[in-house]
Amino acid sequence: MSEHDIDRRFKELTSQIDAEERERMARAARREWAAHPRNRRRRRWRLTALVTAVAVAAAGGVIAYRPDLLEGVVTALSERLEKGSRPAPVPGPVPEETTPVKVSPFEGSPAIDYPEGVEGLAMPEAKATGGLSEKDVATALKRTRELLKASNLDRRVLFEAGHKPFSRLLHPQIREWFLKNLDRRKPREDGFNTRYWLTSFAPETAEPVTDVIKVHGRTKLSPFKSRGRTGVRIKVNYLFVYAVQRPGQPHTAMRVVAHNVGEIEVHRENGELVIWVRNWNSEGTAGARCDVGDGFVHPSYEDSPADREVAKATGAPVDPYDLEDETRQEGCRLTTGT
Repeated sequence: MSEHDIDRRFKELTSQIDAEERERMARAARREWAAHPRNRRRRRWRLTALVTAVAVAAAGGVIAYRPDLLEGVVTALSERLEKGSRPAPVPGPVPEETTPVKVSPFEGSPAIDYPEGVEGLAMPEAKATGGLSEKDVATALKRTRELLKASNLDRRVLFEAGHKPFSRLLHPQIREWFLKNLDRRKPREDGFNTRYWLTSFAPETAEPVTDVIKVHGRTKLSPFKSRGRTGVRIKVNYLFVYAVQRPGQPHTAMRVVAHNVGEIEVHRENGELVIWVRNWNSEGTAGARCDVGDGFVHPSYEDSPADREVAKATGAPVDPYDLEDETRQEGCRLTTGT
């Protein structure tokens, strides 16, 4: 019997399976799907491999990730083969495999509709303000965008405990202060651990599960006059949403939301354009542990040890995707989830 004859015979036999049998197999497939762990169904963004039911020939719905369900098809076919007419074992047509459905790790959250990466760092139109020229304002806005990108999107800062992509953009005096206080366990009285100005995941605690980082926010311009200086005040307010997991452990995938509220003052001094960062990355991170104070982000995975600070948290849970929440409350805050 030729391969063509085997293929034709297979199709003839599968067409003989009646509707009742096809429904029985479909019900079996649905029961298998329902039996999957609930966290795979309820929390689709956990990046579990989701699959769908497919039709194998005319046999009805069969789940590709459970090959044992195909036994029903094999049995039905074998019973319909005339006695003595079974062909010798030869490779037959392979049922079409189901391609896993790729579900975004941001599915089920507001971040699904956010722009990706630098596309979310929208800047206002540059215009002459506060005694500065349009060119000066454009330069300041470009630097602001670069600072946001370096502190919240650069992989060297995020996952390698780096700082240079950010620190090299700072005014020399601010840079000196920043580096002097970077990763200080006990900062001096006139400073603090400047690692908090960066979104840096603690070494060996996280890796990205996707190259995509979702970004949502805004930048505002206004003139200012203070301490004998006039210029432009730039206020940034952005959410950065990351999908991370423990290194090598895809089942731990989760989202972390960092809220960067910052302020920059821009003025001219002795002919030089001064871009002075006054505050940065001040609104904290949702999905991170509260009981570690080293300036790094320690993701709070579902199986992480209990957070000692959570029990002390007061007040109603806040929405981590609320761009307007700038209460600057110190300490640990509960959220409605990431």
